[in-house]
Amino acid sequence: MTGLLEEIQALKHKRDAQNGKWDNINPEHAARMRRQNRFQTGLDIARYTAAIMRDDMAAYDADSAKYTQSLGCWHGFIGQQKMISIKKHFNTTQRSYLYLSGWMVAALRSEFGPLPDQSMHEKTSVADLIEELYTFLKQADAWELNHLFRDLDAAREAGNDVQEKTLIRQVDEFETHVVPIIADIDAGFGNAEATYLLAKKFIEAGACCIQLENQVSDEKQCGHQDGKVTVPHEDFIAKINAVRYAFLELGVDDGVIVARTDSLGAGLTQKIAVTQEAGDLGDQYNSYLDGDTVTNAADISNGDVVIKQNGELIKPKRLASGLYQFKPGTGEDRVVLDCITSLQNGADLLWIETEKPHVGQIAGMVNRIREVCPDAKLVYNNSPSFNWTLSFRQQVFDVWQEDGKDMSAYERSALMDEKYDATELGQLADEWTANFQRDAARDAGVFHHLITLPTYHTAALSTDNLAKGYFGKDGMLAYVAGVQREEIRQGIATVRHQDMAGSNIGDDHKEFFHGDAALKAGGKDNTMNQFG
Repeated sequence: MTGLLEEIQALKHKRDAQNGKWDNINPEHAARMRRQNRFQTGLDIARYTAAIMRDDMAAYDADSAKYTQSLGCWHGFIGQQKMISIKKHFNTTQRSYLYLSGWMVAALRSEFGPLPDQSMHEKTSVADLIEELYTFLKQADAWELNHLFRDLDAAREAGNDVQEKTLIRQVDEFETHVVPIIADIDAGFGNAEATYLLAKKFIEAGACCIQLENQVSDEKQCGHQDGKVTVPHEDFIAKINAVRYAFLELGVDDGVIVARTDSLGAGLTQKIAVTQEAGDLGDQYNSYLDGDTVTNAADISNGDVVIKQNGELIKPKRLASGLYQFKPGTGEDRVVLDCITSLQNGADLLWIETEKPHVGQIAGMVNRIREVCPDAKLVYNNSPSFNWTLSFRQQVFDVWQEDGKDMSAYERSALMDEKYDATELGQLADEWTANFQRDAARDAGVFHHLITLPTYHTAALSTDNLAKGYFGKDGMLAYVAGVQREEIRQGIATVRHQDMAGSNIGDDHKEFFHGDAALKAGGKDNTMNQFG
């Protein structure tokens, strides 16, 4: 990007060429406004963030310690505050993304009201949230740059040349809050054409990465619910193709596709795959169908379906719903086949939905996939649906028990009990939990760690704590001590909420537009001044 001073000079030449008609325009003000609105369209964002993801994937391939992370956000303000916080604490947004969860859109953003994660919400609501998130992230850029510009004006007024040069350098080296969003398209909300049309909406809103799952669109269930139904690989490949075509049509050639498999927990399929010859992809899919061997025509009733499986005629087990059942214990094998097939047919990253956070379990599947696809990488859901405390305490318990350690002081099924918090087992389990992302990135091929719906839970928890105190004996102290005082002491910018909402930016624009006649909101009587 051109430096601020160079951009000001270029705009001055443009103004001066207008023979006085633009004399009211200050080139530096125009340059500042350009800086505060770097991205003109969602496609600009999608192309910019796709390049970031590709660079991050290459960096991870070279060094697994360089994994990426995100938190699910259900509102633009939540995403904005997350990125402001990351910049404040770590001085960079590198390897930090946003995750857009279909679960939270269904639960919090649907006009029908709260819904389960079953693709019943409006299909365009996810694209709308992508646009909203980027609107707030761009506003975070404008807000932070506005403070730099005001400091620059103050340095000039004070005649502090050193500070002025420092601030100009900070403007030139400014790191945007705009980061990649991994956007959940569920199972595509329909057939491949519907998937393509919706993917275009996602991309036009700014999404560089789309997550697609191999469930049946009209039977979709949350990955942590029962009753999941998968589709044959050919159906899923068609939707991967649809998303890729959407990226290419819109000029986002580096767009990233995450192929999610729910096969580990899915025991059903909607239909029998088409197969042309023994051993082809359809035949492999059908080989996992549960069924009864057919020895003669009398074994077949009206309406029964019969297929050839491993050289034998079998009658697949069919439920009253018309769905077919997979053989018990085949989930992991189906996951491996799903992942290899997706990577060989255009997917960039994998998502394996598991029932617990266990590095060994994930690594076991990834290692099998990497025998065929050596660069396989995962996006992994650090799900709030897991009982993390109990899971890791039980993992420690099992390892200690295998090692022959005396476990009489612990009851495995009751390890959630608070009495175990300070024990050696409880503390080691917390250590394993803290190291989970690092360990899984190193040992299980996890490139990106996300929590799908953390801000759903944080909103509920913080609201409960505030309501308990405010409507109880603490009254106003509950807000003052629990919220405002902590905002001030921790340097949370929202304590000056008028500024965060854009009042200072608006005041500066008024001055640009009206000059000395501007009627500004940030004068001496603005109560926001109490916070400095």
